[in-house]
Amino acid sequence: MHVQEWLDTVPAAAVYAVVGLVIGLESLGIPLPGEIILVSAALMSSQHSGINPIVLGVCATAGAVIGDSIGYAIGRKGGRPLLAWLGKKFPKHFGEAHVATAERSFEKWGMWAVFFGRFVALLRIFAGPLAGVLHMPYWKFFIANLLGGICWAGGTTAVIYYVGVVAEDWLKRFSYLGLVAAVLIGLTSMLILKRKAKKTQAEHEDREAEPVGAGE
Repeated sequence: MHVQEWLDTVPAAAVYAVVGLVIGLESLGIPLPGEIILVSAALMSSQHSGINPIVLGVCATAGAVIGDSIGYAIGRKGGRPLLAWLGKKFPKHFGEAHVATAERSFEKWGMWAVFFGRFVALLRIFAGPLAGVLHMPYWKFFIANLLGGICWAGGTTAVIYYVGVVAEDWLKRFSYLGLVAAVLIGLTSMLILKRKAKKTQAEHEDREAEPVGAGE
């Protein structure tokens, strides 16, 4: 069923809860379409007075921040064995090459990787658990996580809401375009990261394949 059509059949309170829960679970490390749910709900808030965009933005932000924090705690406690387990369960998302690419991003950018990772589909799943595995100081993680959650969840809600208000008639006929755009953005970012991950894995295999010198 179309996501927006399904959300339209439940009460406003349930919409807030679903948005917060799905985004929270995605931020915790479970591959779920949090961005699609958020875009759909924000679009509905511009068309129905029963859904308050401010409450929606707060619920989405809370889900993002709390989910990432729980993911951080799980990653810090589980360590690398947790990543290995996730790699077996979700090889397309937590494969060894993907983990290596995300880890390089965290080591290079630190807090900025957590902040900007909120806007990238794959890193949005990785951010919390990987930051915990790498033992990033929690205060740094929390600041980046909070600011990233506000900018992504609150910003997405505000943009979609005001676009919907300004172009309500057009969006009523073509509301699916917002979902298509969100999916395309997510897929594009995932493909870019996947390509980088494959390149990193290939370089790693080449280094392992290099012969050891006779004098070593």
